[in-house]
Amino acid sequence: MTLLARTRILKLLAVLLLPACAAWNAAGVWDARNETAAAPPADTSVEWPAAWRGRLLRPLALSKVEQRFAQGFPGRIVRLTDGQDMLVWRHVTHPTRMLHPAIDCYRAMGWSIRDEQLEQSENGADERWRCFIAEKGQEDTRLRVCERIEDSGGQGFTDTSAWYWAALTGQSAGPWQAVTVASPL
Repeated sequence: MTLLARTRILKLLAVLLLPACAAWNAAGVWDARNETAAAPPADTSVEWPAAWRGRLLRPLALSKVEQRFAQGFPGRIVRLTDGQDMLVWRHVTHPTRMLHPAIDCYRAMGWSIRDEQLEQSENGADERWRCFIAEKGQEDTRLRVCERIEDSGGQGFTDTSAWYWAALTGQSAGPWQAVTVASPL
């Protein structure tokens, strides 16, 4: 197998691992029964976006681990791609510790993290994103990962903990949309 073919396979695997990262936190980190017992029923009528940055989106299947994680998640989770970027879109119905920063799970899966920073949206909208570069193995296996949470009133959060406490104390109204975008570099 050539180095180029191996690199492409590693990049594809990296993009596909993002949703598994979300599931990692569920295993033994908190007791889902405590959060979901008081949770309102998940909204099953969520309409996902049809396009991202001018490109059509298509859904990707969740893995078995992601499906189990989604069963205890207070809302809905979908994985989408525009053929280049991979998005994990979470519709959250109430404050939960199950929504955590992508940077934590990338580190837990052995990725090196660098250049974490807040960035202004590329599309000219007045929105900020928390972004970082994730590298694993060879230098050319790299992803640019950005994430953002937005409440029903348009208030945005780049810090999961700040979102959680604002939502828990009533300073942010749901439902919330949490979007994580992984782009191969």
